[in-house]
Amino acid sequence: MSRQERKNMIEFIERVKGFEKDALVYMTDAEIEHIYDTTYFQFEEIVE
Repeated sequence: MSRQERKNMIEFIERVKGFEKDALVYMTDAEIEHIYDTTYFQFEEIVE
């Protein structure tokens, strides 16, 4: 994952889930991607 992709994912997770950036910075790319995927899926269901 590129640095920009990771940054965008973290910003999305912060806004939608209310996570603190400090908690997300130390997670692996795989962990961030998992949280992003599940958060985005839930967000998508709400918006539809």
